[in-house]
Amino acid sequence: MTAKLIDGSKVALGIREECKTRVEALVARGIVPGLAVIVVGNDPASAVYVRNKLRACANVGVRSFKYDYSADVAPDVVVAKIKELNGRADVHGILVQLPLPPQFQLAQVLNTISAEKDVDGFHLYNVGGLVVGDTVFPPCTPYGVVKLLDYEGISVEGKNVVVVGASNIVGKPMALMLMQREATVCICHAKTRDLAQFTILADILVVAAGKPNLIVPQMVKTGAVVIDVGINRLPDGRLVGDVDFEGVSEKASRITPVPGGVGPMTVTMLLVNTIASAERRLSDRA
Repeated sequence: MTAKLIDGSKVALGIREECKTRVEALVARGIVPGLAVIVVGNDPASAVYVRNKLRACANVGVRSFKYDYSADVAPDVVVAKIKELNGRADVHGILVQLPLPPQFQLAQVLNTISAEKDVDGFHLYNVGGLVVGDTVFPPCTPYGVVKLLDYEGISVEGKNVVVVGASNIVGKPMALMLMQREATVCICHAKTRDLAQFTILADILVVAAGKPNLIVPQMVKTGAVVIDVGINRLPDGRLVGDVDFEGVSEKASRITPVPGGVGPMTVTMLLVNTIASAERRLSDRA
């Protein structure tokens, strides 16, 4: 068996075309969706991610505002800027690029962002809302994974889904979103013993552990759907996921590549959330 490739770049492109149409409709009614991005320090990886996000905004007509701070900035300065942005009518989404320097308390920063502008989906209200199915904005990466499954026509209802990685950004919200769709979900993490005994049972395997080639063929059920969220740069410069792509492709029915799988969807769902925030503002104004 050779797995069918789930082309995240293609799916993302289609969604971005829909985004353009939605932005045009908003502009016609006097609202230009706006995303504010706060960057602290000069982490090279963060610089690439932010550049991609701002470029994506420009491509669909979302206005972006970028605020750069030095790595030694006082947290109060950043918190004050967030509070200012919360009150600005031309800003519909606020994103603080992670990671932050050690002087910051991450929870304080994320929870300062208004839940109605938390387009990354990290505010305590939005995370808690996932438990009861009433979040304002779903976190972008799990949201992107769900959209990929939808695009492929893959129902998760009643399926065994194993999520490898229990981060607050991907693993935990991913599990909650799949449970809402009546999947049977198991979460594995760094302390899980004999990981293979869990992954081999998965009809759908979502891997977000941050370890290159963690998942090898003998750990995957024949015919499983494999979603590789990981992105790792090897010493030779190559980008790879958390899954042994070549080997697992011979057992899985569908698989996402790295790059070109989940990554483009993460940025795209950020746009979707920002536009949805602007649409909500228009609805409130009506």
